[in-house]
Amino acid sequence: MSNMLNYRGYYGSIEASPADNCLFGKLQFIRALVSYEGQTVAELEQAFRDAVDDYLTGCTVAGRAPEIPCKGSFNVRVGHALHLAASVEATRQSITLNDLTRRALAAYIGQ
Repeated sequence: MSNMLNYRGYYGSIEASPADNCLFGKLQFIRALVSYEGQTVAELEQAFRDAVDDYLTGCTVAGRAPEIPCKGSFNVRVGHALHLAASVEATRQSITLNDLTRRALAAYIGQ
């Protein structure tokens, strides 16, 4: 079993609580707190799907757009030396620092 669930473009965590004898999780990569739980893996997966559906329905009823996981930008603190080296390399390649970072992440992840 993977440590993440995926449904309709949303990801959810999988955690275990031995004290409560249950599995639980929450939607990842959005600000809204959406949680779910179950006694078995099958129950947890269904509770996750239901939570996503309920979240999307609730957004529609409230007249607001649902958050999308990872909006496409993030801040990275890399320290002075690495920032400078990356900026110099981007300039050498005649690309932006964003493009250099995007390429490096894609290569690291294998995309």
